[in-house]
Amino acid sequence: MSVGEAVQAKPARRSLRPVFFSITLMMVLALLFGVPWWTLTTSAAQWPSPVVAVGTVLIVAALLAFPVLMYLGHGRRMDWAARSGDTMLGVIWVLFVWAILGNVLRLGLSVAGVADPLRSRVVALSVLGVSAVLVVWGYYEAMRVPRVRRVQVTIPRLGRGLDGLRVVLLTDTHYGPIDRARWSARVTEAVNELSPDIVCHTGDIADGTVAQRREQAAPLGDIRAKLARTYVTGNHEYFGEAQGWLDHMQRLGWEPLHNRHLIVQRGGDQLVLAGVDDATAAHSGLPAHRADLDTALAGADPKLPVLLLAHQPKQIDAAVAAGVDLQISGHTHGGQIWPFNFLVRIDQPVVQGLSRHGARTQLYTSRGTGFWGPPLRVFAPSEITEITLRAV
Repeated sequence: MSVGEAVQAKPARRSLRPVFFSITLMMVLALLFGVPWWTLTTSAAQWPSPVVAVGTVLIVAALLAFPVLMYLGHGRRMDWAARSGDTMLGVIWVLFVWAILGNVLRLGLSVAGVADPLRSRVVALSVLGVSAVLVVWGYYEAMRVPRVRRVQVTIPRLGRGLDGLRVVLLTDTHYGPIDRARWSARVTEAVNELSPDIVCHTGDIADGTVAQRREQAAPLGDIRAKLARTYVTGNHEYFGEAQGWLDHMQRLGWEPLHNRHLIVQRGGDQLVLAGVDDATAAHSGLPAHRADLDTALAGADPKLPVLLLAHQPKQIDAAVAAGVDLQISGHTHGGQIWPFNFLVRIDQPVVQGLSRHGARTQLYTSRGTGFWGPPLRVFAPSEITEITLRAV
């Protein structure tokens, strides 16, 4: 093969990627919508024809509308389409998961000697009933003000003057297509009631630009902290305008920790409060946006304890190498809709809670304050985290 032929062959191979992507997407959608359809309308249940027809029409209509709504909502930034598409995604995911579990029930009923059509009807009604309950409950869990989750973290290098320092963590507020300005104000009230020393926001503040989400984010300016209010970017800022959110948070009185640190002091003892950009920042094309812990810690006394804000738990490797005492993160949402937490675990070292990494470093991963996409939280409650630091 000549060099010219080889050069011509490469674009041909690349051109197949959209085809493979389209085929994969169609297969995923076929399973996502097809499994619930088969489970609920299977002929073995012998439902009346009108029931089967209505169920089929609803599933097919949803299947056809879903990609259009997601494109308009997240591609063209039309909030009405995003609200509809995201809600549909949440509902069909719950139906899909419980349809699979329903078919496990079908096997059990078969072993127990329960014959069709009763067996298939029991499965279909169970799947529909459980899914309906979980969707309603999940919506309530997503839209309520998060409960306060209290955690104590012992840091051996922490000075006695800082013992009992209270850090409130907000993360993944995801102000977006559903207007949650009132929710945001109530979250601010809940944080202020805790009378924190430090308040941190570890990113994914919004889906959209400052202009789009200004009203929802406005209550963040009313949050009070005795020593500092700090913020770092998450990956979703880089889908919108990361620098715009850094600038806006500064206007609201927060300290953007854009690969930098500050020192907080109490009782004669000091703590380094550092922050880095999200792990995806380097690919954003924005100048000077990347996760750079060396720059963030430059000039800090290495003998002082370090509290690091980093959006993703998987940024913990750099924290361990730098001898960070505690990293606080979000990103995972605790899985948000079970059993998605098992898929999150493939990408992240931790899904939620306090964990230890290396000899010195601890990591706290929040389940998130808000939600992304589907307005549902199933077996993954949101949280406002109050972290109390303890000296030995």
